[in-house]
Amino acid sequence: MSQHEIQLYEPIHCLKQIDQDIWIVDGAIVHMSMYGMKIPFSTRMTLVRLSNGELWCHSPIELTTELKAQVDALGRVQHLISPNKIHYAHINAWSQAYPGAIAWASPGVRERAAQQKIDVRFDADLGDEPPPEWIAELDQLIFRGSRFMEEVVFFHRKSETLILADLIENFELNKVGKQLRWLVKLAGNADPDGKAPLDLRVTFWGQKEQARDDFHRMLKWSPEKVILAHGRWYETNGTAELRRAFRWLN
Repeated sequence: MSQHEIQLYEPIHCLKQIDQDIWIVDGAIVHMSMYGMKIPFSTRMTLVRLSNGELWCHSPIELTTELKAQVDALGRVQHLISPNKIHYAHINAWSQAYPGAIAWASPGVRERAAQQKIDVRFDADLGDEPPPEWIAELDQLIFRGSRFMEEVVFFHRKSETLILADLIENFELNKVGKQLRWLVKLAGNADPDGKAPLDLRVTFWGQKEQARDDFHRMLKWSPEKVILAHGRWYETNGTAELRRAFRWLN
């Protein structure tokens, strides 16, 4: 591993079942322009099979031929979820592969895509309550308070799993190149004390009360597992990890 790399969560582009009717798929590295440099991030999507057999896909990653074959064996892709305005880049490719699927927009993602000149079509908007399509199986809320980005978070009741994107990042230092370790430590999102990165946390200054209300709503779900888009996710003790990771709101 070079000084600038992050190790992948192998195997990638492969369904990994974590409970009944819920899977994760680890993806390739993506790079974001931050602090005047390109920062690598590991990626992860979540897939839920609803009781009617439809598939609900959170933060879709690159759709490879191999992954599409595995997904098609599970059911019919119907819902493509952008949880926040920086998790949407592959939705257009999935929409082309599954033209009957509904692409759901998070707050601000349409404007972000236009600014980045990324071609993507959204069909419906995510709100503070789940729509009829999945209200019986998934709960949701918009986590507010940030001046930069609102994230829609989800709770899969059957598996007691909280599904996040960037509100917690948890990078394992042994998977991070030496040049990036100082940045991960500075950002405060190093395992085992992962949390929202510092640059995101500062955008809540002066508006934490609203975020606390949403945090308490999440706590009432009492998750056992917490899936993250970046880094090691939490297979057990989810509620305790949630309390630890959001102590910055105090």
